[in-house]
Amino acid sequence: MDYPLFIFGSAFFLLWLAAWTGGRLSQRRRDLTEELRTDFGVVLAATLTLLGLIIGFSFSMATGRYDQRKTYEEAEANAIGTEYVRADLLPASDAAQVRTLLRQYTDLRIRFYQTRDAGELRHIDADTARVQGQLWAAASRPAIEQPTPVDALAVTGMNDVLNSQGYTQAAWWNRIPVAAWALMFAIAIFCNGLLGYGARQLEPKLFMVLPLVVAVAFFLIADIDSPRGGVIRVHPQNLESLSGGLGTE
Repeated sequence: MDYPLFIFGSAFFLLWLAAWTGGRLSQRRRDLTEELRTDFGVVLAATLTLLGLIIGFSFSMATGRYDQRKTYEEAEANAIGTEYVRADLLPASDAAQVRTLLRQYTDLRIRFYQTRDAGELRHIDADTARVQGQLWAAASRPAIEQPTPVDALAVTGMNDVLNSQGYTQAAWWNRIPVAAWALMFAIAIFCNGLLGYGARQLEPKLFMVLPLVVAVAFFLIADIDSPRGGVIRVHPQNLESLSGGLGTE
C-alpha cells in the first residue's frame, strides 16, 4: 500500500471492469422488470451506503495515523531540545559529548522522515541505534559513578529522547490493515457490478464515473496512510527548526 498511484490505477480498472461486466450480464439476461427495479434500487442504495461508510471509516483511520505521526515528530523535537538544555547538569566533558551526539541524532531523525529509499533507511536505523547507545552511555555514566538528583534529571530527559523515537517508529508501522483494504475493494467491486447490472443500456463513459470517484477516494486514503510512498507526508519542520538552533550554539 506504499504506492498510491498503483492503488488508483488498479482500483479504477477493476471497478470499471466490474461495472462493464454487470452491464453485459444485464443485457444478456434482461430479467429486471419494472417491478423488480424498485427493489433492486433499494439493494443498490444500501450497498453504496455501506461502501461510503467503509471508505469514510478507512479515511478516518488514515488521517488519525497521519496526525499521530505529526504529534510524535513534535514530541521528538521537544524531547531532544529539552535534553540539550539539561546537558548543563552533567559534567563538562560529558555535557559536550551529549550535545555533539544530540546534533548528530537530530540530523538522523530528519533523514528518517525525509528518505524514501529502503537501503538508506536501513543505514539510518543502524546509525540511530548506535548514536542512541552512545547518548545513553554519556548521560548515564555520571549518574552511575556518583548518583545525584541533578544527574537523574538528565538521565530522565535522555530516556524521553529514546522513548520518543520508539513511539514514532510504532506510529509509522501502524497502518490500515490489509483486511480493511480487501473489504473495501470487495464491496466496491460488488457495488459497481450491481450498478452495471441495473443499467438500462451499455454506456462505457457513464460506467467510468463511480469507479473514478471511488478510485480517487482509495488513492487519497492510500496516500495519507503511506508515510514514505505518498505525496502527503509528515515534514519534520520541528526537527529542522531545532537542528538550526542547535547548530548555532
